[in-house]
Amino acid sequence: MDVSRYARHLALPDFTAAHQQRLAQARVLVIGAGGLGCPCLLYLAAAGVGCLRIADPDRVALSNLQRQTLYTTADIGRRKADAARDRLLALNPEICIESHALPFNAETAFDLLTGCDLVIDGSDNFATRYVANDAAVLAGLPLVFGSVFRYEGQVAVFNAVRPDGNRGPNYRDLFPEPPPAGTVPDCAEGGVLGVLPGVVGTLQALEALKLLTGLGESLDGRLWSFDARSFTAQTLAIVADPDNPLRGSPPRQTGLIDYAAFCGLPPSVPELEPQELACWQAAGVDFDLIDVREASEYAAANLGGRLLPLNELTDRWAELDPARCIVVHCQRGGRSQQAAALLRDRGFAEVWNLRGGLEGWIAAGLPLGSQVQG
Repeated sequence: MDVSRYARHLALPDFTAAHQQRLAQARVLVIGAGGLGCPCLLYLAAAGVGCLRIADPDRVALSNLQRQTLYTTADIGRRKADAARDRLLALNPEICIESHALPFNAETAFDLLTGCDLVIDGSDNFATRYVANDAAVLAGLPLVFGSVFRYEGQVAVFNAVRPDGNRGPNYRDLFPEPPPAGTVPDCAEGGVLGVLPGVVGTLQALEALKLLTGLGESLDGRLWSFDARSFTAQTLAIVADPDNPLRGSPPRQTGLIDYAAFCGLPPSVPELEPQELACWQAAGVDFDLIDVREASEYAAANLGGRLLPLNELTDRWAELDPARCIVVHCQRGGRSQQAAALLRDRGFAEVWNLRGGLEGWIAAGLPLGSQVQG
């Protein structure tokens, strides 16, 4: 370890070489290398955390660059986990970076957690947040939580070990049930102020460093909430919920569950890769392309399909021909999966979801502005 790299740490009161060594020996899993993961990873790497394990299946898209500052325009189309690894090693070649182009779900969770000391949740959906929480609790690991929505951000520390040996509250104490599916828009639909994930992700890194070194007082049992418009913040106490299924002797839940069903997500539907859709176009396959994003998103960039926003689909589905092959897409693939499931439930014979949506199409290097509808 090059001590001069961490000289400003070692100049701090109460921060010793032993604390820096704790960081060097730590292994941290960061779920998501997006808006929250990017600043968090940068500061953990700079601080000398010995091994950073990144789990993110997505590729870099142009719309990411407004807030995901690990990447440049040249990274568009690359796996985020790989691009992040290269950038972080350029910053600090002394540390280990493990890149995994995998989703964090019930199938991958425990493998990704193996050997880790701490989990940082930088995900952007409720299913991943619940599996991250449950896996961390079941594995006995503290979890640093962060979230952003439009102009607001939140940070908390869950499942931290307390001086008496007990564990602090977890995500299910704060949110026992997920909101109804489709009621909380994602960043693509609801938007997010680009600098806000930088604020929240940096604070996640701060909480991680405190937990790993034992210095300072963490956000254990507290939720910090910030409104960027008014520059106001508040800290709320989190009270343990006696009905939390992960509590009790014995607890009602002792393993991971079906988180898609728990969060009310639609059943999976067949998916097309962007390159497959381009091949369909080139081969003259007869299909209808439906864009279920909002009108503002469509005006910014589109694939030439028919605009039919998801929130209007239940009232307008009869405008579509159930006998025709239909391909639906949105910005990243989540809303279109809901739309595809809805159409299949209505008896549509062949409905496909475009994997990765418009961002996946762009990341694959395929052109915009052409009429891809068959």
